[in-house]
Amino acid sequence: MKTPPIPASFFGIVLGLVGLGDCWRVANHAWALPKAVGEITMITGFVVWVVLILLYLAKWAWHRDEALAEWRHPVQSCFIGLTGVATILAGIAIAPYAHTFATALFIIGTVVQLAYGIRFTSNFWMGERDEKTLSPALYLPTVAGNFVSAFGAGYFGYPELGVLFLGAGVLSWLALESIITHRLATVSALPLPLRPAMGIMLAPPVVGCIGYLFVTGGLDGPPPDLAALALFGYGLLMFLILIRLLPWVMKQPFTASYWAFSFGITAIAFDAIVFVIRGAHGPMESLAVALFVVANLALIAIITGTVRLLVTRSLMPPPLVPVALPSDENTHAPA
Repeated sequence: MKTPPIPASFFGIVLGLVGLGDCWRVANHAWALPKAVGEITMITGFVVWVVLILLYLAKWAWHRDEALAEWRHPVQSCFIGLTGVATILAGIAIAPYAHTFATALFIIGTVVQLAYGIRFTSNFWMGERDEKTLSPALYLPTVAGNFVSAFGAGYFGYPELGVLFLGAGVLSWLALESIITHRLATVSALPLPLRPAMGIMLAPPVVGCIGYLFVTGGLDGPPPDLAALALFGYGLLMFLILIRLLPWVMKQPFTASYWAFSFGITAIAFDAIVFVIRGAHGPMESLAVALFVVANLALIAIITGTVRLLVTRSLMPPPLVPVALPSDENTHAPA
């Protein structure tokens, strides 16, 4: 029996689960919350990554037409970069238990995201793209990939390398920001199935902030400086805008695409908690608690909706390649 041709966007599930696990890890450090919750969430994220990697490889083996259609699709191809990003985060998830293997996953994931980001961007620069196909998913191949590589490099003890990825991510983000916001403001509204991708708008500043924090000392670094607070401030603005947009986005009934919100929501909570660990006091302490609660509630809602779709066998999106129907001569009328 052939496996289902999962879309690359499903790797966003790994980002959300590991993001939530990271929140619990730092919450244990900041407030002595139960360590087991974060570790169970991290291991779950790693297991999901293993399953998705195997299914994605099987897709190229048994559903090659669908895989190639995704590779060439102007929107869905953006999510292929998540394969490398999810691999880096899978390494971070298991680092306390298998450091050498985790480091290898970081290296592999970084190479994959960088190679795909170069491939995607070079094609993007050739033009001939319909403005209506532009969406926040454009951030994934270069911005998400480089910011998470910066985080991973700092986490695994290579902060100088992390600064290079941080620079690549920041400038890629600024280059794309005007393109994407121009499209959102001046071209026709995003179609319903694409609206959950608006959740990606939150990720660049807050994931970039994580990368910055981990190339400047991680949890043991100095109090948050101007750059870290500025990134976090822009993230808060995006967070509030997306809350205002939720009724518009949620005209699209729940699908797995709502995982696009998960990494940004967990990242902004993670930033605030790390700020507290690094010496921020006053309003930041209350904000960190509030964002941690919001991140948990949001992920519980998304996980619950995903399990419901899985149970009802409606998790998979329609295929990009139409299923071939039997030809007339091979079709027999019922007796």
